[in-house]
Amino acid sequence: MSLLLVAQHRDMKPFRDAILEQDSNMDVEIWPEVQDPRRVQFAVAWNQPKNLFGQYPNLKAISSLGAGVDHLLADSSIPDSIRITRFVAPSLSDQMSDYVLTAVLNLFRKTEEYYRQQKQGEWKAVPFFSKNDLTAGIMGLGELGRDTAERLQMNGFNVNGWSKSKKEIDGVRSYSEDELNEFISATNILVCMLPLTNQTKEILDLKLFKMMKQPAFLINVARGEHLVEEDLIYALDTGLISRAVLDVFCKEPLPDSHPFWSREKITITPHIASLTNPKEVAELLVENYKRLLSGMELLYEVDREKGY
Repeated sequence: MSLLLVAQHRDMKPFRDAILEQDSNMDVEIWPEVQDPRRVQFAVAWNQPKNLFGQYPNLKAISSLGAGVDHLLADSSIPDSIRITRFVAPSLSDQMSDYVLTAVLNLFRKTEEYYRQQKQGEWKAVPFFSKNDLTAGIMGLGELGRDTAERLQMNGFNVNGWSKSKKEIDGVRSYSEDELNEFISATNILVCMLPLTNQTKEILDLKLFKMMKQPAFLINVARGEHLVEEDLIYALDTGLISRAVLDVFCKEPLPDSHPFWSREKITITPHIASLTNPKEVAELLVENYKRLLSGMELLYEVDREKGY
Protein backbone atom coordinates (compact mmCIF):
# COMPACT_ATOMS: atom_id res chain seq x y z
CA MET A 1 0.00 0.00 0.00
CA SER A 2 1.31 3.44 -0.88
CA LEU A 3 0.38 6.97 0.05
CA LEU A 4 0.28 9.39 -2.88
CA LEU A 5 0.91 13.15 -2.62
CA VAL A 6 -0.75 15.19 -5.36
CA ALA A 7 -0.49 18.95 -5.87
CA GLN A 8 -0.01 21.22 -8.84
CA HIS A 9 2.24 24.27 -8.46
CA ARG A 10 3.55 23.09 -5.08
CA ASP A 11 6.68 21.29 -3.93
CA MET A 12 5.53 18.17 -2.08
CA LYS A 13 8.99 16.92 -1.10
CA PRO A 14 8.90 18.61 2.34
CA PHE A 15 5.62 16.80 3.04
CA ARG A 16 7.08 13.45 1.96
CA ASP A 17 10.15 13.99 4.13
CA ALA A 18 8.01 14.95 7.14
CA ILE A 19 5.86 11.82 6.72
CA LEU A 20 8.92 9.58 6.52
CA GLU A 21 10.28 11.25 9.66
CA GLN A 22 7.10 10.14 11.41
CA ASP A 23 7.28 6.62 9.99
CA SER A 24 10.24 5.58 7.83
CA ASN A 25 8.48 2.35 6.80
CA MET A 26 5.74 4.10 4.85
CA ASP A 27 5.76 4.03 1.07
CA VAL A 28 5.22 7.65 -0.04
CA GLU A 29 5.03 8.65 -3.70
CA ILE A 30 4.75 12.08 -5.30
CA TRP A 31 2.56 12.49 -8.37
CA PRO A 32 3.16 12.07 -11.28
CA GLU A 33 5.90 9.54 -10.47
CA VAL A 34 3.81 6.53 -9.46
CA GLN A 35 5.35 3.08 -9.82
CA ASP A 36 2.16 1.02 -9.65
CA PRO A 37 -1.27 2.74 -9.58
CA ARG A 38 -2.80 -0.41 -8.09
CA ARG A 39 -0.81 0.06 -4.86
CA VAL A 40 -2.21 3.53 -4.13
CA GLN A 41 -4.84 3.28 -1.40
CA PHE A 42 -4.49 6.65 0.32
CA ALA A 43 -3.95 10.04 -1.36
CA VAL A 44 -3.36 13.61 -0.26
CA ALA A 45 -4.46 16.26 -2.72
CA TRP A 46 -4.51 19.97 -3.37
CA ASN A 47 -5.43 21.51 -6.71
CA GLN A 48 -5.18 18.09 -8.35
CA PRO A 49 -5.56 17.61 -12.13
CA LYS A 50 -9.12 16.88 -13.22
CA ASN A 51 -10.23 13.25 -13.23
CA LEU A 52 -6.88 12.04 -11.90
CA PHE A 53 -8.15 9.60 -9.31
CA GLY A 54 -9.85 7.28 -11.77
CA GLN A 55 -6.37 5.90 -12.45
CA TYR A 56 -6.12 4.32 -8.99
CA PRO A 57 -8.48 1.31 -8.76
CA ASN A 58 -7.72 0.51 -5.10
CA LEU A 59 -7.90 4.03 -3.71
CA LYS A 60 -9.88 4.05 -0.44
CA ALA A 61 -9.38 7.52 1.08
CA ILE A 62 -8.26 11.02 0.10
CA SER A 63 -7.19 13.79 2.45
CA SER A 64 -7.26 17.46 1.55
CA LEU A 65 -4.02 19.28 2.25
CA GLY A 66 -6.03 22.05 3.87
CA ALA A 67 -9.30 22.72 5.68
CA GLY A 68 -11.27 23.08 2.44
CA VAL A 69 -12.46 20.05 0.48
CA ASP A 70 -14.42 21.58 -2.41
CA HIS A 71 -11.64 20.63 -4.85
CA LEU A 72 -12.28 16.99 -3.92
CA LEU A 73 -16.07 17.05 -3.76
CA ALA A 74 -16.21 18.63 -7.22
CA ASP A 75 -13.99 15.93 -8.75
CA SER A 76 -16.21 13.51 -10.68
CA SER A 77 -13.45 10.90 -10.79
CA ILE A 78 -13.79 10.26 -7.05
CA PRO A 79 -16.46 7.58 -6.34
CA ASP A 80 -18.84 8.06 -3.41
CA SER A 81 -17.28 5.02 -1.75
CA ILE A 82 -13.96 6.83 -1.23
CA ARG A 83 -13.67 8.49 2.16
CA ILE A 84 -12.63 12.14 2.22
CA THR A 85 -10.91 13.89 5.11
CA ARG A 86 -9.58 17.37 5.71
CA PHE A 87 -6.66 18.87 7.57
CA VAL A 88 -7.33 20.71 10.83
CA ALA A 89 -4.52 22.14 12.99
CA PRO A 90 -3.97 24.99 15.47
CA SER A 91 -1.45 26.67 13.17
CA LEU A 92 -4.08 27.09 10.44
CA SER A 93 -6.39 28.94 12.83
CA ASP A 94 -3.57 31.12 14.15
CA GLN A 95 -2.41 32.08 10.68
CA MET A 96 -5.92 32.81 9.47
CA SER A 97 -6.78 34.89 12.53
CA ASP A 98 -3.55 36.86 12.12
CA TYR A 99 -4.24 37.49 8.44
CA VAL A 100 -7.81 38.70 8.98
CA LEU A 101 -6.86 40.85 11.98
CA THR A 102 -4.06 42.44 9.94
CA ALA A 103 -6.45 43.12 7.05
CA VAL A 104 -9.05 44.63 9.38
CA LEU A 105 -6.46 46.85 11.08
CA ASN A 106 -5.20 48.03 7.69
CA LEU A 107 -8.75 48.94 6.68
CA PHE A 108 -9.40 50.54 10.06
CA ARG A 109 -6.24 52.72 9.91
CA LYS A 110 -6.42 53.27 6.10
CA THR A 111 -2.92 51.88 5.60
CA GLU A 112 -3.37 51.50 1.84
CA GLU A 113 -3.88 55.25 1.54
CA TYR A 114 -0.48 55.84 3.14
CA TYR A 115 1.12 53.37 0.74
CA ARG A 116 -0.35 55.41 -2.10
CA GLN A 117 0.82 58.68 -0.54
CA GLN A 118 4.35 57.35 -0.15
CA LYS A 119 4.51 56.52 -3.87
CA GLN A 120 3.31 60.04 -4.67
CA GLY A 121 5.59 61.74 -2.14
CA GLU A 122 2.64 63.12 -0.15
CA TRP A 123 2.65 63.99 3.57
CA LYS A 124 -0.93 64.11 4.77
CA ALA A 125 -2.72 62.72 7.81
CA VAL A 126 -5.87 60.82 6.94
CA PRO A 127 -8.73 60.56 9.45
CA PHE A 128 -9.29 56.96 10.49
CA PHE A 129 -12.24 55.15 11.97
CA SER A 130 -13.12 54.56 15.59
CA LYS A 131 -13.52 50.90 16.47
CA ASN A 132 -17.06 51.73 17.53
CA ASP A 133 -17.77 52.90 13.97
CA LEU A 134 -17.20 49.51 12.36
CA THR A 135 -18.58 46.01 12.84
CA ALA A 136 -16.83 42.97 11.41
CA GLY A 137 -19.08 40.15 10.25
CA ILE A 138 -17.67 36.63 9.94
CA MET A 139 -19.48 34.40 7.43
CA GLY A 140 -18.82 30.86 8.64
CA LEU A 141 -18.11 29.99 12.26
CA GLY A 142 -16.25 26.71 11.92
CA GLU A 143 -12.87 26.22 13.60
CA LEU A 144 -11.16 28.97 11.62
CA GLY A 145 -14.11 31.36 11.66
CA ARG A 146 -14.69 30.99 15.38
CA ASP A 147 -11.03 31.67 16.21
CA THR A 148 -11.01 34.71 13.92
CA ALA A 149 -14.16 36.12 15.51
CA GLU A 150 -12.62 35.69 18.97
CA ARG A 151 -9.35 37.32 17.86
CA LEU A 152 -11.13 40.39 16.47
CA GLN A 153 -13.32 40.68 19.55
CA MET A 154 -10.26 40.47 21.84
CA ASN A 155 -8.75 43.38 19.89
CA GLY A 156 -11.70 45.62 20.60
CA PHE A 157 -13.77 45.27 17.44
CA ASN A 158 -17.51 44.79 17.27
CA VAL A 159 -18.01 41.32 15.80
CA ASN A 160 -21.00 39.48 14.35
CA GLY A 161 -21.05 35.91 13.06
CA TRP A 162 -23.30 34.06 10.62
CA SER A 163 -23.61 30.27 10.32
CA LYS A 164 -26.20 27.52 9.87
CA SER A 165 -27.09 27.69 13.54
CA LYS A 166 -26.32 30.25 16.22
CA LYS A 167 -23.04 29.80 18.11
CA GLU A 168 -22.17 30.78 21.66
CA ILE A 169 -19.05 32.97 21.44
CA ASP A 170 -18.29 35.52 24.15
CA GLY A 171 -18.70 39.06 22.87
CA VAL A 172 -19.86 37.97 19.40
CA ARG A 173 -23.44 38.38 18.20
CA SER A 174 -24.43 35.23 16.33
CA TYR A 175 -26.96 35.01 13.49
CA SER A 176 -28.49 31.81 12.11
CA GLU A 177 -28.84 30.77 8.47
CA ASP A 178 -32.26 32.38 8.01
CA GLU A 179 -31.01 35.73 9.40
CA LEU A 180 -28.62 36.58 6.58
CA ASN A 181 -30.25 39.93 5.75
CA GLU A 182 -30.09 41.08 9.37
CA PHE A 183 -26.47 39.98 9.62
CA ILE A 184 -25.41 41.75 6.44
CA SER A 185 -27.22 45.00 7.24
CA ALA A 186 -25.35 45.17 10.58
CA THR A 187 -21.91 44.53 9.02
CA ASN A 188 -19.28 46.98 7.70
CA ILE A 189 -16.36 44.59 7.22
CA LEU A 190 -17.59 41.34 5.68
CA VAL A 191 -15.18 38.40 6.12
CA CYS A 192 -16.02 35.31 4.06
CA MET A 193 -14.80 32.09 5.71
CA LEU A 194 -17.51 29.76 4.44
CA PRO A 195 -17.05 26.28 3.03
CA LEU A 196 -17.79 26.18 -0.68
CA THR A 197 -21.08 24.38 -1.29
CA ASN A 198 -23.93 24.71 -3.80
CA GLN A 199 -25.63 27.01 -1.31
CA THR A 200 -22.63 29.30 -0.75
CA LYS A 201 -21.27 29.52 -4.30
CA GLU A 202 -21.49 33.14 -5.58
CA ILE A 203 -23.00 34.29 -2.29
CA LEU A 204 -20.88 37.45 -2.44
CA ASP A 205 -22.92 39.26 -5.06
CA LEU A 206 -24.32 42.71 -5.81
CA LYS A 207 -27.57 42.06 -3.93
CA LEU A 208 -25.60 41.28 -0.78
CA PHE A 209 -23.25 44.26 -1.22
CA LYS A 210 -26.22 46.63 -1.47
CA MET A 211 -27.44 45.47 1.96
CA MET A 212 -24.16 46.15 3.77
CA LYS A 213 -23.74 48.87 6.35
CA GLN A 214 -21.69 51.81 5.09
CA PRO A 215 -18.76 52.25 4.79
CA ALA A 216 -18.48 48.67 3.50
CA PHE A 217 -15.40 46.48 3.05
CA LEU A 218 -14.88 42.90 1.89
CA ILE A 219 -12.29 40.30 2.94
CA ASN A 220 -12.42 36.92 1.18
CA VAL A 221 -10.19 34.17 2.57
CA ALA A 222 -12.48 31.23 1.74
CA ARG A 223 -12.76 30.39 -1.98
CA GLY A 224 -12.75 32.48 -5.13
CA GLU A 225 -16.01 30.87 -6.25
CA HIS A 226 -17.85 32.54 -3.38
CA LEU A 227 -17.46 35.85 -5.18
CA VAL A 228 -19.18 37.19 -8.30
CA GLU A 229 -16.18 39.09 -9.63
CA GLU A 230 -18.13 41.41 -11.96
CA ASP A 231 -20.40 42.42 -9.07
CA LEU A 232 -17.42 43.34 -6.90
CA ILE A 233 -15.93 45.53 -9.64
CA TYR A 234 -19.27 47.32 -10.03
CA ALA A 235 -19.62 47.71 -6.26
CA LEU A 236 -16.13 49.23 -6.01
CA ASP A 237 -16.72 51.59 -8.95
CA THR A 238 -20.02 52.82 -7.50
CA GLY A 239 -18.80 53.13 -3.90
CA LEU A 240 -20.93 50.32 -2.47
CA ILE A 241 -17.66 48.68 -1.39
CA SER A 242 -14.79 50.96 -0.32
CA ARG A 243 -12.03 48.34 -0.50
CA ALA A 244 -11.63 44.59 -0.91
CA VAL A 245 -8.90 42.29 0.40
CA LEU A 246 -8.77 39.05 -1.62
CA ASP A 247 -6.60 36.01 -0.90
CA VAL A 248 -8.51 33.51 -3.05
CA PHE A 249 -9.61 33.51 -6.68
CA CYS A 250 -11.60 31.42 -9.16
CA LYS A 251 -8.43 30.77 -11.14
CA GLU A 252 -5.10 30.49 -9.36
CA PRO A 253 -2.50 31.78 -9.98
CA LEU A 254 -4.48 34.91 -10.89
CA PRO A 255 -3.95 35.49 -14.64
CA ASP A 256 -1.80 38.46 -15.65
CA SER A 257 -4.68 39.89 -17.66
CA HIS A 258 -7.20 39.76 -14.81
CA PRO A 259 -8.87 43.15 -14.13
CA PHE A 260 -8.30 42.84 -10.38
CA TRP A 261 -4.58 43.62 -10.87
CA SER A 262 -5.32 47.14 -12.06
CA ARG A 263 -7.81 48.04 -9.33
CA GLU A 264 -6.34 50.32 -6.68
CA LYS A 265 -9.16 49.45 -4.29
CA ILE A 266 -8.32 45.74 -4.27
CA THR A 267 -5.53 44.24 -2.17
CA ILE A 268 -4.33 40.90 -3.60
CA THR A 269 -2.41 38.16 -1.81
CA PRO A 270 -1.56 34.77 -3.41
CA HIS A 271 -3.64 32.37 -1.27
CA ILE A 272 -1.30 32.64 1.72
CA ALA A 273 -3.71 33.52 4.55
CA SER A 274 -3.21 30.08 6.07
CA LEU A 275 -0.51 27.66 4.89
CA THR A 276 -0.18 24.05 5.96
CA ASN A 277 2.88 23.04 7.97
CA PRO A 278 4.45 19.78 6.67
CA LYS A 279 5.22 18.47 10.18
CA GLU A 280 1.66 19.01 11.40
CA VAL A 281 0.27 17.47 8.21
CA ALA A 282 2.56 14.46 8.60
CA GLU A 283 1.29 13.67 12.10
CA LEU A 284 -2.34 13.62 10.99
CA LEU A 285 -1.68 11.76 7.74
CA VAL A 286 0.31 8.99 9.39
CA GLU A 287 -2.44 8.58 11.99
CA ASN A 288 -5.19 8.42 9.37
CA TYR A 289 -3.10 6.12 7.15
CA LYS A 290 -2.80 3.63 10.02
CA ARG A 291 -6.46 4.01 10.89
CA LEU A 292 -7.37 3.18 7.29
CA LEU A 293 -5.21 0.05 7.38
CA SER A 294 -6.90 -1.02 10.62
CA GLY A 295 -10.44 -0.31 9.40
CA MET A 296 -10.94 2.40 12.00
CA GLU A 297 -12.86 5.68 11.85
CA LEU A 298 -10.82 8.42 10.18
CA LEU A 299 -10.10 11.77 11.83
CA TYR A 300 -11.85 14.83 10.34
CA GLU A 301 -13.87 12.80 7.84
CA VAL A 302 -16.10 14.93 5.62
CA ASP A 303 -19.87 14.69 5.30
CA ARG A 304 -20.34 14.79 1.53
CA GLU A 305 -23.91 16.11 1.77
CA LYS A 306 -22.91 19.03 3.98
CA GLY A 307 -19.72 19.68 2.04
CA TYR A 308 -17.48 19.89 5.12
